[in-house]
Amino acid sequence: MKKSTIWLIAIVMGIMFVGLLYLQISYIEEMAKMKKEQFDESVYRSLYQASHNLELNETQRYLEKDVKQTERNAIQQDSISIDGLDGTIKQSHQFAVAADDGTVYSSFELKTFAIKPANVPKAMILRTDKNSISEASKSLQEIVRNRYVYQKTLLDEVVYKILYTASDKPLKERINFKMLDQDIRVELMNNGINIPYHLRVETADGREIYRCPDYSEEGEEDTYQQTLFRNDPSSKKGVVKVHFPDMNSYIFSSVRFMIPAMVFTVVLLITFIFTIVVIFRQKRYNEIKNDFINNMTHELKTPISSISLAAQMLNDASVDKSASMMKHLGGVINDESKRLRFLVEKVLQMSMFDKQTATFKKKELDLNELLESIASSFSLRVEHTGGKIYTEIEAVDSAIYVDEVHFQNAITNLMDNAVKYRKPDEPLDLYLRTWNEKGRLCFSIRDTGRGIRKENVKKIFDKFYRVHTGNVHDVKGFGLGLAYVKKVITLHEGDIKCESELGKGTTFTVTLPILQEDNS
Repeated sequence: MKKSTIWLIAIVMGIMFVGLLYLQISYIEEMAKMKKEQFDESVYRSLYQASHNLELNETQRYLEKDVKQTERNAIQQDSISIDGLDGTIKQSHQFAVAADDGTVYSSFELKTFAIKPANVPKAMILRTDKNSISEASKSLQEIVRNRYVYQKTLLDEVVYKILYTASDKPLKERINFKMLDQDIRVELMNNGINIPYHLRVETADGREIYRCPDYSEEGEEDTYQQTLFRNDPSSKKGVVKVHFPDMNSYIFSSVRFMIPAMVFTVVLLITFIFTIVVIFRQKRYNEIKNDFINNMTHELKTPISSISLAAQMLNDASVDKSASMMKHLGGVINDESKRLRFLVEKVLQMSMFDKQTATFKKKELDLNELLESIASSFSLRVEHTGGKIYTEIEAVDSAIYVDEVHFQNAITNLMDNAVKYRKPDEPLDLYLRTWNEKGRLCFSIRDTGRGIRKENVKKIFDKFYRVHTGNVHDVKGFGLGLAYVKKVITLHEGDIKCESELGKGTTFTVTLPILQEDNS
């Protein structure tokens, strides 16, 4: 699959995942907003009803108290008369409502008529039945009307006291705070809100006159308030304020079910990004492997062709088999055989990276002696450049437990890398040093070659990575040498780091554990 196609699929899927996540977040925000609006409306409705109940309770108290008091203060004058002709009993009740100082607010007279049945003949009762019922009905209506006027007068008195007397009392005397708290709780529950709240009551000018025993300032930034005794003068009004510490939790509880969906979406997005990264990395590795196979094929063809040509010349009878010719052909075969062996070792090294573990044949070695031996055998290649190898053996505890073949190859790769990336037409000097530090064994290989850019230092141990040399293609390789070194050192419980400066050289420092008993 082309890289452009992968990028297109990645972009489309990424946009879809981001869009889905955006829709989920927008839905949560909208649901929370709606829940907040419903919550606000329910709270204000509850506070309004509680304040209304407070006013009703005050009115009821005045009705129970003041009506009785007004009835006691009413002035009554009664008179009774009997008509001698038909025995009709006439009763007159005079009422007057007065204040404590004697001021009369209203007065009215209640008259009743009753016919004495003993003085009326039965036949007369029958003859005048309809008229009697009519008279009785009229009398009853008159009684009800007069009673209504009487009760209305009493209520007028109560209303007058509520308007002009109740507001003169302090709010502490007018409000039953316990009952107000109960009313608010009941009204909130009736509106579907059953979470803790805190309340306080203030005067119109902001003076606090009451707060609940468990009052807390948490959540006070979202306070709901309602005016008490709305029809009283402004200076006589009160204000009840309520806030909810757990309001946010209550609001977001309705959208809590969306959180797992968001988590799943985020996990899917991360998984998708990781998958795309793996795909690109694998595609890059495949491209590098293909380049490696092509380069390896090309590299193998050259020594094979040289060996084949030398063999043909040896078998060709027409070719002069002089001593110099035989020596030359033998040298060609030997050199190209070494080259083939080197290439095969590179392939074997690459196979190590596909294995999770490597089987080492470890044995006890002396690092000082091993470095001196490698330096001696490598000196000819360095001296060929006009340089020299310098050794500084400072380690006292130099015993290590390693696989000789792999460990020696790792050191050789470091030195071979220094030779390959030397400065053209300039001598190369190598400095090998061993020392002990913090209970561990260390050695370094420093060269005076080209050096490495800082941005490339972190990548040199990656498999198949090669430092760019610009337009100069004088360095052959497959990007496996340093990766192989890193692998070998790590499997021997060691650590390797690189320090380099462009144009001045490179230093590789290896830290290893000192010899320990190991029977593996």
